[in-house]
Amino acid sequence: MKQKTIEYALRSTWQLITTMYNEKAMKYDATMTMAFTLLSIDAEGTPSTALGPKMGMESTSLSRLLNTMGERGYIERKPNPEDGRGVLIFLTQHGKEKRAFAKNTVLEFNNGLLESIDPQKMEHFFEVIEAIKTQVEKKQLIEY
Repeated sequence: MKQKTIEYALRSTWQLITTMYNEKAMKYDATMTMAFTLLSIDAEGTPSTALGPKMGMESTSLSRLLNTMGERGYIERKPNPEDGRGVLIFLTQHGKEKRAFAKNTVLEFNNGLLESIDPQKMEHFFEVIEAIKTQVEKKQLIEY
């Protein structure tokens, strides 16, 4: 039964992808979550308060992650000139190098899939994923 549910298919596939990315990232003193964070930081700096919602992370987990990334020299925090209470997150040169590696890894994975799966099937895949997201966002599938 579990192999025929949408949740099982999504979760088990995501676990395999996460493991694959983490194994690769470990060789470069990083994690998949760090790579995702590096890819989510804009060149002009990103407010730390915007990163959590952008990445779907709780503030406590994000704060711990940003502290680790700062200690490793991937990011630096600077006061937000438009909001004295806020902080902008910037990539260091080392962080930019890690970001380029993360981007290349993601593109390598995506291009490999696109080369091996029929384009029409990929189009349907994205249509189905979008339909699932829309239904979940409506919160009408299950009672809360």
